[in-house]
Amino acid sequence: MKKLIIVALLIACLADPIFAQHKTSDKPNIIVIVSDDAGYIDFGCYGGTQIPTPNIDAIAKQGVRFTDAYVSASVCAPSRAGLLTGRYQQRFGFEHNTSNLVAPGYKLTDVGMDPAEQTIGSEMQANGYKTIAIGKWHQGKEKKHFPLNRGFDEFYGFIGGHRDFFAYKNKPSHELALHDKNEIVPESKVTYLTDMLTDKATDFIKENNKKPFFMYLSYNAVHTPINAKKDLMGRYASIADPGRRAYAAMMTSLDDGVGKVMEILKQQNLDKNTLIVFVNDNGGATVNSSDNGPLRGMKGSKWEGGIRVAMMMRWPGHIAPNKTYSKAVSSLDILPTSIAAGKGKQKGTKKLDGVNLISYINGKNKNAPHEALYWRRGIAAAMREGNWKLIRVKENVLLFDLSKDLSETTNLAGKNPGKTKEMLAKLAQWEKGLDTPHWTSSYGDKNQIMKHRMETTGREMERMYP
Repeated sequence: MKKLIIVALLIACLADPIFAQHKTSDKPNIIVIVSDDAGYIDFGCYGGTQIPTPNIDAIAKQGVRFTDAYVSASVCAPSRAGLLTGRYQQRFGFEHNTSNLVAPGYKLTDVGMDPAEQTIGSEMQANGYKTIAIGKWHQGKEKKHFPLNRGFDEFYGFIGGHRDFFAYKNKPSHELALHDKNEIVPESKVTYLTDMLTDKATDFIKENNKKPFFMYLSYNAVHTPINAKKDLMGRYASIADPGRRAYAAMMTSLDDGVGKVMEILKQQNLDKNTLIVFVNDNGGATVNSSDNGPLRGMKGSKWEGGIRVAMMMRWPGHIAPNKTYSKAVSSLDILPTSIAAGKGKQKGTKKLDGVNLISYINGKNKNAPHEALYWRRGIAAAMREGNWKLIRVKENVLLFDLSKDLSETTNLAGKNPGKTKEMLAKLAQWEKGLDTPHWTSSYGDKNQIMKHRMETTGREMERMYP
């Protein structure tokens, strides 16, 4: 009889939702925070001194800062497609920013992430997570591309590549409108977008503090338009350039938002069971007064200033604080790392290009996470293998040793013909696994050619070729 009572009590406990939530509490919450078009050294933990970013820096201080982190594209939409799928986005034709220049065999309705690809949202959903996408989407404007149909239970943001931070006076287009799930938020309710995205993130955390959640918090700061809050502009009166002053104020709004997210996690007793990843989507843009420091090039290029980004990760009890990791990693790694952290399994059947970084960060795996990393957008392609970096733009081939020449000032291709030939062959082999682009870019080939000439030096010249 006693055994029957014990069995009955166990069954009752298992059926109780509180007990069920306790059983899944070993799954960490996961928050991926993305900034937009920020400069490489505009973060304090990457050497910036002009604009304080204490809250973003705290992620690095409490975890690991990656010195050699890369995104899979130097512009917004394909970079996000790679992050969201863990696969080189060129494998499914997402090579360029979305445009109306559709390739033969495709329609305008095909412009966006291929619905056949699994996203980080759908992967985390399949592993028991409540999911939300907040902020900039930029993965297509058709219903099939909408976040609620791409693995996210909730969406609060806009589907285009940019929008004003303040309210529009007139009704905005569908791409510019702010969505709350399937509803359009009236512009009369729009205050300052960075703050609104933060508020949604903190509300979601409070509402879901009893079950594991995955949050894709994709700020559009500090992408253009350069819309800053006046009270923060005054804080940077010492900066003479008005564009840079406004940019600094926007960075402060971004950092304040990150701080509020971290504070609400602490208030809800979730901070020790939450993995936070912070990554910038590409290099600093040519038009937003960002600063890439010693890195040559900017957004849109295969120079380090286009593809090397700020990236950091914290997970108390799993990643030791104040760590620096210097082997090359990629935003492609965020998806498999998230699945592994959640003790899950990959839902999709396609091979991922990213890897789970935890064992590398903790030193259990001494190897490099990637034998090589690759890039291509139109006629410009690149590859990094160890410290060697190769850029190929039609017949123009550049080779650099990043361990000695981070700023890519000396082309070593002529002095190292064997290494150049070997890397060109590996790059061509990688390209065999890619699809043809489903649409092309309005900038065209000339912009890429001019951008990657050795003669194009200095920020003034670089800003001529967005």
